[in-house]
Amino acid sequence: MTETDNLNEVVEAIVSELRNKTSFEIEASARHIHLDQATVEMLFGVGYQLTPTRPLSQPGQFVSKERLTLVGPNGKIENVAVLGPARKQSQVELSMTDARVLGIKPLLRESGHLKQTPGITLVSTNGQTAEIKSGVIVAQRHIHMSPDDARLFGVKNGDIVEVQTTGDRGLIFGNVVIRVSDRFATRMHIDFDEANACGLTKGMRGTIYKK
Repeated sequence: MTETDNLNEVVEAIVSELRNKTSFEIEASARHIHLDQATVEMLFGVGYQLTPTRPLSQPGQFVSKERLTLVGPNGKIENVAVLGPARKQSQVELSMTDARVLGIKPLLRESGHLKQTPGITLVSTNGQTAEIKSGVIVAQRHIHMSPDDARLFGVKNGDIVEVQTTGDRGLIFGNVVIRVSDRFATRMHIDFDEANACGLTKGMRGTIYKK
């Protein structure tokens, strides 16, 4: 290896490190369900606990083996993932396309902001049903951030930013909410409609374009 090759490797390593420090990974969040413990037991039995099968990028969160069918006024969607652990209130996160299939008009909301949102019927694989009165949302696109990364990017919890994506279908996402917690790993989350729009591929990164 020549001296020039060595220098090029060093430069590439520095550029890669700088890129990682000034950008963040973008992940697509498929339709999914969060359940409170009372609804878990209504669907699967008294004392039932969700069964982890795969960890998610956010610490302590997991995909469970349990699957449910969503039943709306105009249709249903089967085999929808349940994420754990159980939460204080059940919540269903859809894309706009999913909502049209079901015949539901959900509101665009941050996770956990569920007042005046529509409900839905949940059906387990053993035929048990549970109707939640509210909790169906289309999640506002957002970036989970650790406090250290929030300081690095110069943002705070609740800030609204624009994000530039990379790739052949790169675009700018507006109205991206910053969510900061010491329980978070830094990732941007978008739904499948948004992922298709930007041609999301594994490892794609975004940068804050405008605060």
